[in-house]
Amino acid sequence: MGLFSDLFSKKEDTFSTTNWIPLQTIEQLNEIVNNSTTKKQAIFKHSTRCGISSMVIKQFENQFNLTEDKIDLYFLDLLKFRDISNAIATKFQVIHQSPQLIVINNKKVVAQASHHDILSIELK
Repeated sequence: MGLFSDLFSKKEDTFSTTNWIPLQTIEQLNEIVNNSTTKKQAIFKHSTRCGISSMVIKQFENQFNLTEDKIDLYFLDLLKFRDISNAIATKFQVIHQSPQLIVINNKKVVAQASHHDILSIELK
């Protein structure tokens, strides 16, 4: 039973190499906009049940070595916070996709991509 429970048990996604900021309230969107005047902000919209989303976020973490002084990285769990995803689409005028990365600088979206195209965004 131990082997099967290890293989099939649901474990929480952990992101130990990246300093993710959990995006859990709609009010944080205003903070993101305001903070974008001094530092780039990025929102990673992730579906915890999607294999492609899980693969892309792992590749993202491995590919980008981003420090807190360069960019704030927000993590949005779409299954728990779909209302925030809808607010993002309205506030930033982007079509909802998953996975999706949205980069905000000086109060404007300067880049956005979904799926594997996320890995080609220039963040530096």
